[in-house]
Amino acid sequence: MRKNVLITGASGAIGSATALEFAKAGCNLFLVCNSRINELDEFAEKLSSSYDIEVFTASIDFSDTSKSKDDLDDFLGQTTIDILVNNAGISYVGIFQDMSASSWNNIVNVNLNSVYSTCSVVIPGMVRKQSGTIINISSVWGNVGASCEVAYSATKGGINAFTKALAKELAISGISVNAVSPGLVDTPMNSHLSDEELNELYEEIPMGRAATPGEIAKCILKLSEMPAYVTGQIITADGGWT
Repeated sequence: MRKNVLITGASGAIGSATALEFAKAGCNLFLVCNSRINELDEFAEKLSSSYDIEVFTASIDFSDTSKSKDDLDDFLGQTTIDILVNNAGISYVGIFQDMSASSWNNIVNVNLNSVYSTCSVVIPGMVRKQSGTIINISSVWGNVGASCEVAYSATKGGINAFTKALAKELAISGISVNAVSPGLVDTPMNSHLSDEELNELYEEIPMGRAATPGEIAKCILKLSEMPAYVTGQIITADGGWT
């Protein structure tokens, strides 16, 4: 029986690469994005025809926590999700003192509260089935923090703690909860970095380069295939950086 996989942030670089990996594995996909729904629909059609799977899409704005939970519930209906990949995220680069309350709340809602919304919707079905896999996408900045990315670091640190705590709570139900913590990845989120800044970062990374979205996606897929006994783990994929 094919597994049902829910991926948030599915129109982004890591999200779309992850969707491709699960499509290759023969899973049915439930893909969620915020504003780029037309692009996601086109991508979904290609995946469906290429891999003979069912692919469903929805536009959900996670900056509104209560509404996003209701919208996700409507999107999934009676479908039980086997694998949840919480990938929705935005960044904020700037001095902390210059950050407005609205900007702070927005990044907390999208990066952290979205994980609450998705988990609260899919966990009841997983508990009834006594199995399931939840993979949260964190960041090395959630492990060590980053100057000028205080809010982003805080949300990713929150995801790490959320992952460890929820894993303990759901282990009795056979549900694993883990996180993937990427380092520098070649995505549009890092497009603000100049060539000079990128080269400086490459010098700090033992692998000497950024990860590709596909490499992170393969890590996510492999983690989903691990036994349920592997739970509460933060898997750092950063080329030996931190």
